[in-house]
Amino acid sequence: MVKQSHRYTLLYEMLFYPLKHKPLEILEMGLQIGGPEQNVSADRKTTALPSTNMWLNYFVEAHITGLDISDFSWFSHPRFSFVRCDMDDRENIAAASKQFPRNFDIIIDDASHASHHQQYGFLETFKYLKPGGLYIIEDLGWQPPAYERLDAQTTAELFWSFIESGQFSHKDKKMEAEFRNLEDEISFAHIFHRQYTRGKKPGIMVIHKEWSKKVKSKGVWDGMPDDVSPVWSKPLT
Repeated sequence: MVKQSHRYTLLYEMLFYPLKHKPLEILEMGLQIGGPEQNVSADRKTTALPSTNMWLNYFVEAHITGLDISDFSWFSHPRFSFVRCDMDDRENIAAASKQFPRNFDIIIDDASHASHHQQYGFLETFKYLKPGGLYIIEDLGWQPPAYERLDAQTTAELFWSFIESGQFSHKDKKMEAEFRNLEDEISFAHIFHRQYTRGKKPGIMVIHKEWSKKVKSKGVWDGMPDDVSPVWSKPLT
């Protein structure tokens, strides 16, 4: 696996090892470092998908849907689909989500890391996560100056309010209401510090979607096959 400097693969191995041979559906947001978050044009020439290739090799039966502001349509693999999206506008994410081939067992946000991108992404894609699925956000402790808004509430701050009190608190009261509407669907959320060391900045967060009931959001479950049970629909044995 890659990303050893973050040591995220230690956590991923623990979470995902029992699922290596499951026919998972995975959404990965952010496919290659060096886009507009680092002052490089979105129309840059893309050359590689390192983490996507890692997931395709690790999960031998999984289908990966990749989402990015840059163009990766050149990458061809029978278990890969691509959707292009600029996450700076929430409406773009909503429109892109209509292209998703199916709902997901795992969603990983490793895109720009801007706070509002992460929060827009969560609000627009969490509905496409199967009950019992995992939503993961990487690099919570770094926000790109090219995108981060001066008055932004970080995603780590937002979820710490939920972890500590069971209720989301957001500067934007409209956003707060939207997050609070999702509280009953979140059974677990934990923020790991960088390199899993107390005192370091927040690193990666894992959110588990409630599995005791199926939330059939209009437009998400309509027309889906009857068998939509996620791989976490019951505890692993």
